[in-house]
Amino acid sequence: MRAALREAERGAREGEVPVGAVVVRDGQVLARAHNRPIHLHDPSAHAEILALRRAARKAGNYRLEGCDLYVTIEPCAMCAGAIVQARLRRTVFGARDPKAGACGSVLNVLDHPGLNHRAEVVSGVRAEESAALLRNFFQRRRKRARSLPKS
Repeated sequence: MRAALREAERGAREGEVPVGAVVVRDGQVLARAHNRPIHLHDPSAHAEILALRRAARKAGNYRLEGCDLYVTIEPCAMCAGAIVQARLRRTVFGARDPKAGACGSVLNVLDHPGLNHRAEVVSGVRAEESAALLRNFFQRRRKRARSLPKS
């Protein structure tokens, strides 16, 4: 999870919402990424999606069986769907997302009985650090917005 937190910090420095993700197989980092939708002009460029794409390229297979995803915040529905499609073994996340989380908060995609794959979910790992990154990022953003001159 430390590697995912470092990725989230990289994203924050770039002005992206600070979310980081790391794909691990057999204890080795296969891929890492942070949010990039602003820089890539791509609404699907979430940290999880980018990390899964990189891991799949490195593995030479879109199915990442036996892999675990570490991410700083609970994946959204899009990312949870990609996790199912990639056949990940487990998703470990930090902070819950009460507005868009799809691993138990709003939806529960990774354990949906109608889907053809289920992934283990571990939540709350370094949750306070993950939440603090997000909270501080948005506080700074709001403060900057308030300090801009009114037109």
